[in-house]
Amino acid sequence: MPTPSIETLLTVVVLAPLVGAAFNGLLSGMLKRSTVTLVGVGAPVVAFGAALWAVLLWLPLRESLPDASVTAVLLQWISSGPVNVDLALYLDPLSAVVILIVTGIGSLIHLYSVGYMHDDPSYARYFSHLNMFTFAMLLLVLGRSLLVLFVGWEGVGLCSYLLIGFWFTDMDKAIAGKKAFIVNRIGDFGFLLALFFLMFHLKGSLDVPTLRAAVADPTTAFNTDNAMVTLVTLLLFVGATGKSAQIPLYVWLPDAMAGPTPVSALIHAATMVTAGVYMIARLNFLYVLAPWSMAVVASVGAATALFAASIGLVQNDIKKVLAYSTVSQLGYMVLGVGVGAFGAGVFHLMTHAFFKACLFLGAGSVIHAMHGEQDIQKMGGLAGKMPFTRWTFLVATMAIAGVPLLSGFFSKDEILFKALTYHHASGVVPEWLSVVWFAMALGAALMTALYMFRLYFLTFSGEQRDHHAHPHESPATMTIPLIVLAAGAAVVGYVGLPDPSLNLWEHFLEPVFGGSEEAIHATGSHGLELALMGVSSLVALTGIGLAWWMYRGAGREVPGRLATSFAGMHKVLWNKYWVDEAYDLLIVRPLKAIAHFTWKWIDAGLVDGVLVNGPARLISAVGGAGRRLANGDVQAYAAALAVGLAVIVFLFM
Repeated sequence: MPTPSIETLLTVVVLAPLVGAAFNGLLSGMLKRSTVTLVGVGAPVVAFGAALWAVLLWLPLRESLPDASVTAVLLQWISSGPVNVDLALYLDPLSAVVILIVTGIGSLIHLYSVGYMHDDPSYARYFSHLNMFTFAMLLLVLGRSLLVLFVGWEGVGLCSYLLIGFWFTDMDKAIAGKKAFIVNRIGDFGFLLALFFLMFHLKGSLDVPTLRAAVADPTTAFNTDNAMVTLVTLLLFVGATGKSAQIPLYVWLPDAMAGPTPVSALIHAATMVTAGVYMIARLNFLYVLAPWSMAVVASVGAATALFAASIGLVQNDIKKVLAYSTVSQLGYMVLGVGVGAFGAGVFHLMTHAFFKACLFLGAGSVIHAMHGEQDIQKMGGLAGKMPFTRWTFLVATMAIAGVPLLSGFFSKDEILFKALTYHHASGVVPEWLSVVWFAMALGAALMTALYMFRLYFLTFSGEQRDHHAHPHESPATMTIPLIVLAAGAAVVGYVGLPDPSLNLWEHFLEPVFGGSEEAIHATGSHGLELALMGVSSLVALTGIGLAWWMYRGAGREVPGRLATSFAGMHKVLWNKYWVDEAYDLLIVRPLKAIAHFTWKWIDAGLVDGVLVNGPARLISAVGGAGRRLANGDVQAYAAALAVGLAVIVFLFM
């Protein structure tokens, strides 16, 4: 059999999940469960195989290719005057990394779902939506044009609504799905405005390589209209705050826990939430032209990392702890790309995909064993009864906490170093901001180690606190993905060792980020980076030590005393700073009041009542009067004739 071309394999990567979604979605009522499983799990596995094959064929050729990229044009999508958009797939070092993450980890999550969702009556619908989610994310990543990227961007938004609200007969879950959809539409409005400005004001194409070439030309509007470039990049970031759950549009992500746990893993680890980070990294050449936009991105990322980590300290729902952890870790990624460390931001995206998928699937295994219980205060003592889940969860917890030599340690440390040593070539951003970003990120790292090991100790250590449950280890379809993900969480960080000569990650992504990172000058040495690694290690171990002391050691009464002594702060954290309540008071209720007013007085009163129903009522009244006169009574007709003649005579007289 002849070797398929890279272009053919890229087409298979995108279409395989789409075919799986259509098959299970359209034929769901006629399929056996085994058939649904074969197609639902097989589709992302085929996509992963095709992606891996395409990357292996591309690797030997990349040095000789323009921009180290390959384009597969599926069809000419839009052709209108000067606007021409191809439905084209674009493989370069950045998209190669991300499609392997999406399809690889996505396949493991699909396999895990076989055991987790086995008894659900909507089994086929679940896999159809999950396949569609994978398709939309792959289209987003591989889209050569920003317009194709935006189609995938909207696709993952739609699929998140369908999957978060999967059990839609439960009103709370249906509302959570709707909340995710609406909040993301707010961010998407900013994204669309940015696309319009790119097309019409900056006279730019939406094709990524064309945009990059335009940026390299000093005569284009990208280099002469800095205010417009700043506006465009800020509007794009508005879209990113929605998808990647940054302040102020992060509020949908904790509520996304309403969906099945594998959905939480797919959304939080491998797909939707990384879309905003990926988009900024993809347009790195545009962001380096707008230093103030980068400062805003970095500031929002650092604030989100610290803010969400503080909320995670007091949560008791196992999935809610992980949800706020995701928001915080996304803040790290956004901080990374905001300080121009695009490679480091995507590096943390990859390591996070492994350890966060492992944590969510581990949480699902615990919930499955505890018959639906999610309160960690009611757990404990699960280590001996769930050994595979316990050890894999521990490895992933150590990775996210930044324990030395695990994946999260390497990626988080690089972001901390780049944040502290950030200096833009323009010199317009105050250098003291880098110290603030570093301090906020370091504080978030301490909190992460503390709340993650609090979660681990309360769930797996000590004695079982709920004696009604009879926990047991999950089936192989659930534990095998956990083992693979835990292994990845342990070792994938070694592709990005801090020694420049050993950092395979930075070298691999250099064709994508090399030119942009030249505009960002690191002011620190390699020795400083090694020193900061020691500091971050000490911070992580301090957080772990505090967690052990307060939840396993002699300080078990300390959490209760702290909650009492600092009751005000504890209440603020427990209520998540009342952000949802503030949004409800300041935005949701006024909008509902305006909507009710416009419906009652404008739509129902003016439009329907006066403009539509008013003429109808008038015509009906006139017709009714005429109908009473034309009643067939000859005497009434004669009387009316006499009265009419009398009136005429009177008028003439």
